[in-house]
Amino acid sequence: MVRTGLADEFLPELPGLALEQDPIHRHKDVLAHTLAVVDKTRPDRLLRLAALFHDVGKPRTRAFVDGGVTFHHHEVVGARMTRHRMQALRYSKDDVDVVTELVNLHLRFHTYSLGWTDRAVRRYVRDAGPLLDRLNELTRCDCTTRNVNKARALGRRMDELEARIVDLRQQEELDAIRPDLDGAQVMEVLGLSPGREVGRALAFLLELRLEEGPLGGDEARKRLVEWWSDQAPARSTG
Repeated sequence: MVRTGLADEFLPELPGLALEQDPIHRHKDVLAHTLAVVDKTRPDRLLRLAALFHDVGKPRTRAFVDGGVTFHHHEVVGARMTRHRMQALRYSKDDVDVVTELVNLHLRFHTYSLGWTDRAVRRYVRDAGPLLDRLNELTRCDCTTRNVNKARALGRRMDELEARIVDLRQQEELDAIRPDLDGAQVMEVLGLSPGREVGRALAFLLELRLEEGPLGGDEARKRLVEWWSDQAPARSTG
């Protein structure tokens, strides 16, 4: 489709990838890498669409730094481009949302280069939500390097992550991470009526849950009261 010009008519992002060099994966261009990623994925329609779109943001984010090339935030730009193109092609809202989010998250795994703490695992699982399995597969398939050692290293890191997810799931409700208190309990503890302050308190408790795991009701109430007391100066001037 790229060679014949057909892609220009309905998927113009692809020809741009053919012109973009891909020094990271050592393919002659980003399109070759993209097609290799698509080939590696299982026959899941939305997963393969995500593989097709995952690097479309690279041409717009290319920068030359210290003799090399970077594509900083290409996942964010690519997600916007993916949404625009899929909407133009009349995909359903659900399809657009799934593929766009996979493109947006496809580099998230690499931000945890120092290891998988409980906190990092919770955030990764929370951000991926129901797309976790597809995201993990896309991450694995995105490794198309011919460097055997690099490929093995990425595989080991992904194995470590998936093992950590299994371990943490056995200890806590990892797939339904919620604050230790609900809105009604927050209002009872702080003497609040429904409103923005309740939302702020729940956001604080959710951050605690992500950072430290389940605290239990009593400890959550204690920490909530301490946080609310610290907010007093801001509330008085707000």
